[in-house]
Amino acid sequence: MTHEDYMRKALHYARLCGERGEIPVGCVIVRNGEIVSYGSNARQTHKNALKHAELVAIDRACRKLGGWRLWECDMYVTLEPCVMCAGAIINARIRNLYFGAYDSKAGCFGGLMNLNDHAFNHHPTVVGGILEDECSEVLKDFFKKLRSRNK
Repeated sequence: MTHEDYMRKALHYARLCGERGEIPVGCVIVRNGEIVSYGSNARQTHKNALKHAELVAIDRACRKLGGWRLWECDMYVTLEPCVMCAGAIINARIRNLYFGAYDSKAGCFGGLMNLNDHAFNHHPTVVGGILEDECSEVLKDFFKKLRSRNK
Protein backbone atom coordinates (compact mmCIF):
# COMPACT_ATOMS: atom_id res chain seq x y z
CA MET A 1 0.00 0.00 0.00
CA THR A 2 1.08 3.59 -0.58
CA HIS A 3 1.07 6.56 1.79
CA GLU A 4 -2.09 7.74 0.05
CA ASP A 5 -3.78 4.37 0.65
CA TYR A 6 -3.08 4.54 4.38
CA MET A 7 -4.27 8.15 4.49
CA ARG A 8 -7.50 7.09 2.76
CA LYS A 9 -8.02 4.57 5.58
CA ALA A 10 -7.50 7.38 8.10
CA LEU A 11 -9.99 9.51 6.13
CA HIS A 12 -12.51 6.68 6.41
CA TYR A 13 -12.29 6.86 10.21
CA ALA A 14 -12.46 10.66 10.09
CA ARG A 15 -15.69 10.56 8.10
CA LEU A 16 -17.21 7.98 10.44
CA CYS A 17 -16.59 10.08 13.52
CA GLY A 18 -17.81 13.19 11.69
CA GLU A 19 -21.13 11.40 11.18
CA ARG A 20 -21.28 10.93 14.97
CA GLY A 21 -20.84 14.67 15.50
CA GLU A 22 -17.15 14.48 16.37
CA ILE A 23 -14.56 16.72 14.71
CA PRO A 24 -13.56 14.46 11.80
CA VAL A 25 -9.99 13.38 12.46
CA GLY A 26 -8.94 9.82 11.73
CA CYS A 27 -5.73 7.91 12.31
CA VAL A 28 -4.14 4.55 11.52
CA ILE A 29 -0.94 3.01 12.85
CA VAL A 30 1.01 0.73 10.54
CA ARG A 31 3.76 -1.80 11.29
CA ASN A 32 5.47 -3.80 8.54
CA GLY A 33 2.81 -2.80 6.02
CA GLU A 34 -0.10 -3.91 8.22
CA ILE A 35 -2.58 -1.62 9.93
CA VAL A 36 -2.31 -2.60 13.60
CA SER A 37 -4.49 0.12 15.08
CA TYR A 38 -6.87 2.94 14.25
CA GLY A 39 -8.52 5.82 16.02
CA SER A 40 -10.91 8.67 15.52
CA ASN A 41 -11.92 11.60 17.66
CA ALA A 42 -14.31 10.65 20.45
CA ARG A 43 -14.16 13.62 22.83
CA GLN A 44 -17.88 14.39 22.61
CA THR A 45 -18.95 10.76 22.74
CA HIS A 46 -16.88 9.95 25.85
CA LYS A 47 -16.91 13.46 27.37
CA ASN A 48 -13.13 13.17 27.63
CA ALA A 49 -10.54 15.68 26.39
CA LEU A 50 -8.00 12.88 25.90
CA LYS A 51 -9.99 11.05 23.20
CA HIS A 52 -8.11 12.46 20.21
CA ALA A 53 -7.73 10.14 17.23
CA GLU A 54 -3.97 9.77 17.76
CA LEU A 55 -4.26 8.89 21.45
CA VAL A 56 -7.01 6.36 20.79
CA ALA A 57 -4.86 4.73 18.08
CA ILE A 58 -1.70 4.73 20.25
CA ASP A 59 -3.59 3.15 23.14
CA ARG A 60 -4.97 0.40 20.89
CA ALA A 61 -1.56 -0.23 19.30
CA CYS A 62 0.18 -0.52 22.68
CA ARG A 63 -2.40 -3.01 23.89
CA LYS A 64 -2.30 -5.05 20.69
CA LEU A 65 1.49 -5.09 20.39
CA GLY A 66 2.12 -5.57 24.11
CA GLY A 67 4.27 -2.55 24.88
CA TRP A 68 4.48 1.23 24.90
CA ARG A 69 7.40 1.58 22.49
CA LEU A 70 6.01 1.79 18.96
CA TRP A 71 9.41 2.34 17.33
CA GLU A 72 8.60 0.06 14.38
CA CYS A 73 5.32 1.87 13.68
CA ASP A 74 4.24 4.65 11.37
CA MET A 75 1.23 6.88 12.00
CA TYR A 76 -1.10 8.36 9.39
CA VAL A 77 -3.46 11.05 10.65
CA THR A 78 -5.71 13.40 8.70
CA LEU A 79 -4.80 16.53 10.69
CA GLU A 80 -1.44 17.71 12.02
CA PRO A 81 -1.23 16.64 15.68
CA CYS A 82 -1.78 19.08 18.54
CA VAL A 83 0.73 19.47 21.38
CA MET A 84 -0.86 16.69 23.47
CA CYS A 85 -0.84 14.21 20.58
CA ALA A 86 2.61 15.30 19.39
CA GLY A 87 3.94 14.60 22.88
CA ALA A 88 2.33 11.16 22.87
CA ILE A 89 3.81 10.41 19.42
CA ILE A 90 7.27 11.35 20.70
CA ASN A 91 6.84 9.36 23.93
CA ALA A 92 5.54 6.29 22.09
CA ARG A 93 8.58 6.46 19.80
CA ILE A 94 6.48 6.46 16.62
CA ARG A 95 9.03 6.11 13.80
CA ASN A 96 7.33 8.10 11.02
CA LEU A 97 4.40 10.50 11.17
CA TYR A 98 2.43 11.24 8.01
CA PHE A 99 -0.37 13.77 8.19
CA GLY A 100 -2.82 15.33 5.78
CA ALA A 101 -3.92 18.87 6.63
CA TYR A 102 -1.67 21.37 8.36
CA ASP A 103 -3.08 23.12 11.43
CA SER A 104 -1.83 26.69 11.79
CA LYS A 105 -3.70 27.18 15.09
CA ALA A 106 -2.68 24.05 17.00
CA GLY A 107 -0.35 21.88 14.88
CA CYS A 108 2.89 20.95 16.60
CA PHE A 109 4.95 19.48 13.77
CA GLY A 110 5.22 22.61 11.64
CA GLY A 111 1.85 24.40 11.65
CA LEU A 112 1.99 26.49 14.84
CA MET A 113 5.28 25.14 16.21
CA ASN A 114 7.53 22.15 15.71
CA LEU A 115 8.29 19.90 18.68
CA ASN A 116 11.03 18.28 16.59
CA ASP A 117 12.97 21.53 17.05
CA HIS A 118 13.38 20.75 20.75
CA ALA A 119 15.81 18.43 22.53
CA PHE A 120 13.44 15.54 23.17
CA ASN A 121 14.93 12.05 23.27
CA HIS A 122 13.02 11.00 20.13
CA HIS A 123 12.19 12.78 16.89
CA PRO A 124 9.81 11.11 14.46
CA THR A 125 10.36 11.68 10.78
CA VAL A 126 7.45 13.91 9.73
CA VAL A 127 5.83 14.29 6.32
CA GLY A 128 2.83 16.59 6.03
CA GLY A 129 0.43 17.33 3.21
CA ILE A 130 -0.52 13.78 2.17
CA LEU A 131 -3.95 14.10 0.51
CA GLU A 132 -4.00 17.55 2.09
CA ASP A 133 -6.90 18.90 0.03
CA GLU A 134 -9.12 15.92 0.79
CA CYS A 135 -8.26 15.98 4.50
CA SER A 136 -8.91 19.73 4.68
CA GLU A 137 -12.19 19.40 2.81
CA VAL A 138 -13.56 16.85 5.31
CA LEU A 139 -12.93 19.33 8.13
CA LYS A 140 -14.27 22.34 6.21
CA ASP A 141 -17.46 20.48 5.29
CA PHE A 142 -18.01 19.42 8.89
CA PHE A 143 -17.68 22.95 10.26
CA LYS A 144 -19.78 24.41 7.45
CA LYS A 145 -22.64 22.00 8.31
CA LEU A 146 -22.19 22.71 12.01
CA ARG A 147 -22.43 26.46 11.47
CA SER A 148 -25.56 26.14 9.31
CA ARG A 149 -27.24 23.93 11.98
CA ASN A 150 -26.42 26.47 14.69
CA LYS A 151 -28.03 29.37 12.82
